[in-house]
Amino acid sequence: MKQTDYTKYAEARTPNSPIWKNMLLAFLVGGAICTIGQLINNFFKCRGLDATEASTATSIVLIFLSILFTGLDLYDRLAKYAGAGTIVPITGFANAVASPAIEFKSEGYILGVGAKMFVVAGPVITYGIVSSVVAGLIYYLFLL
Repeated sequence: MKQTDYTKYAEARTPNSPIWKNMLLAFLVGGAICTIGQLINNFFKCRGLDATEASTATSIVLIFLSILFTGLDLYDRLAKYAGAGTIVPITGFANAVASPAIEFKSEGYILGVGAKMFVVAGPVITYGIVSSVVAGLIYYLFLL
């Protein structure tokens, strides 16, 4: 089979993706998650926390809710419906750490949960740390 024949075959078999619907759902769900985060932040500010403390408390609550919904299999159901809208940084990252931990729990706490917890999130953490070190070195060497 030639490359052009294979391309035609693959295009004929691949279902069309409703891109506009997917973008709208991602926008609405991602916006809803951010709105919930802002409401939580406003709640903590009304309770007397300053901006930094309220932001920290909001992050903790969003991480907790994300992991809770992951454990209850609600986050994955929402992700199937909303797609990229659930990858709002803090909740998506918490889900990326919790999902493998839950999935590999049967293999034990050391070789299962401990070894597999960062399968998805590990590269993100690694590249985030490396890029921040490089940015810090550039700042230190050239801007000081």
